[in-house]
Amino acid sequence: MSRDISTIELRYLTALIAVSKEESFSRAAERLGYTQSAVSQQISRLERSIGHQLVERPGGPRPVSLTPAGQMLLRHAEAVVARLTSAAADLDALENGTTGTLRIGCFQSVGVRILPRVLREFTGRYPDVDIQLVEMEDDGALLAQLEHAELDLTFTVAPLPEGPFDSEELLEDPYVVVVRTDSPLGEGQSVISLKALAGIPLITYAHLREAHLIENRLGHPALRDQIVFRSNDNGTILGLAAEGVGAAVLPWLSVDPYRHGIRVLHIAGVSRRIIGIAWHRDRYQIPAAHAFIDLAHTVAREEAAAMHPAG
Repeated sequence: MSRDISTIELRYLTALIAVSKEESFSRAAERLGYTQSAVSQQISRLERSIGHQLVERPGGPRPVSLTPAGQMLLRHAEAVVARLTSAAADLDALENGTTGTLRIGCFQSVGVRILPRVLREFTGRYPDVDIQLVEMEDDGALLAQLEHAELDLTFTVAPLPEGPFDSEELLEDPYVVVVRTDSPLGEGQSVISLKALAGIPLITYAHLREAHLIENRLGHPALRDQIVFRSNDNGTILGLAAEGVGAAVLPWLSVDPYRHGIRVLHIAGVSRRIIGIAWHRDRYQIPAAHAFIDLAHTVAREEAAAMHPAG
């Protein structure tokens, strides 16, 4: 079957992506700012160029869907659009030099202890760079944005999933137990063993990638059965611990240094999580991005020096 891919235009691919996401020609048209007939024509031209039907058109109010050929082409279309978006961002970065926009992804614990100090130094040195912060609970979602050129840098937790990423390690963040000030657990101690947690009601994260990392590092399946509450909000977890509902298990960086009514205990023999900063390996980074990474290293070293040894 003849295929003339030289006639494929970028707008045809973006139309296919929009139709796939919206499952409707009319909603895809609204998403792209086109008329419904324009989107329909673009899909038809793409089908003629490819030599395959790409979209099932059931008619009426039923949602449209991609054919197997459409699903196959969609994967390539998303990759092509992502690379071209990256190229446009690279050209902007090359043109702007130490001005322009730097888009930074972060999650809760980094946003409390590391990011504010980095931004204080950075904005003083690079006042013409517009910093745009994207905050999410899970670093996996931030890495997805990084892959699609929606971020320039993001803080992350090792190990990284597969993808076009490079990263540098910033610091090792120990897991700790947070209890109410008057809790008998670890009284008079700064470090406890995993055995000390036996029978203690525990509080930790819910569905974040971090929850799996914590449970894997604890290495005791029985402790999973002791978890009485889960939340993805650091403030909620610390609040529950402060009220004596249970002992919170979370990383050191997640503990609010200004929170009253709690005591922090390190856990002996539990490996630490690795905090890093990542970027897209195929994208150009403006000098300001390299300066941001350097400042992140400086602040991370200072934070690491303030941590108590975990035994």
